[in-house]
Amino acid sequence: MNILVTGGAGFIASHLIDRLLDEGHRVVAIDNLSLGRKSNIAHHFDNPDFVFAEGDVLDAELFDGLFKKTAFDMVFHLAANSDIARSHANPEIDLNMTYLTTFRVVDAMRRFGVKKLVFASTSAIYGDAHGIEVNENYGPLLPLSHYGACKLASEGIIASFCENYGMQAFIVRFPNVCGERTTHGILHDFVKKLKKNPDELEVLGNGKQAKPYLYVKDLVDAILFVVRNSKDKVNFYNLGVEGNTPVWRIAEMVIQSMKLNARIRYTGGDRGWVGDVPQFRYNLDKIHNLGWRASLTSDEAVQKAIDYILENDLCSL
Repeated sequence: MNILVTGGAGFIASHLIDRLLDEGHRVVAIDNLSLGRKSNIAHHFDNPDFVFAEGDVLDAELFDGLFKKTAFDMVFHLAANSDIARSHANPEIDLNMTYLTTFRVVDAMRRFGVKKLVFASTSAIYGDAHGIEVNENYGPLLPLSHYGACKLASEGIIASFCENYGMQAFIVRFPNVCGERTTHGILHDFVKKLKKNPDELEVLGNGKQAKPYLYVKDLVDAILFVVRNSKDKVNFYNLGVEGNTPVWRIAEMVIQSMKLNARIRYTGGDRGWVGDVPQFRYNLDKIHNLGWRASLTSDEAVQKAIDYILENDLCSL
């Protein structure tokens, strides 16, 4: 198949591209490199089945040009602002990068006759469920972050385009994802802090915040499993792993992995920043009943990501 991947130089998308090319598909990736890195996909630059377009989905001339040049069979839309905290100061970041990119994608698909879309959504659409295990039909949906709100709005516009223009969508709601090629997040923050001060690790909140962490290659497996085994007009699934990893445990894992004896200092409060959801639990019955389960636990995924960051010295001062 001819496949377009938006946000293609990003952490998750680059792993997806690895898999798609391994399976013999032809892939065109677009990324403005605001968060993505060329190094994530550089190993494919000599592959005749891979094309990288450096630019923005919101650049109408560039984006339309990709559709004019290639008859795409499917679009994987992963372009978005993946750093929730940074849009607190500037909400337009998520308006542009998270919602308007989605509208641009589905409208281009409408105009060029592309019928299949895979959309990277998020657990952030559910807001604060106060520790309740949420399934796909949980509501009301009241996101706490601009990121979650714009992802929820994106799901809405995708559903309306599917109904109006005969498209089929696979909406996959990600939890926290970790593994090779991560660029930011709690693991990077902790390593950087400990390199600056090996005696003490400052942890935002009370350390009791807990979320599931899914290994990135398990996530790619799940995405493709949903595409191949779901047949509805709009298919929507929580993707995740059973159990979770609390912040205090992550702090201890990073300290131990760095072979330090640092004390942990908590700043207090039940969350790390405005828009953070302190406790989150997915109900995974729907994806499990479809036939997919993660190969690594949340703790195993976190440890694998810590090892990668340290082995590759990704947090040098």
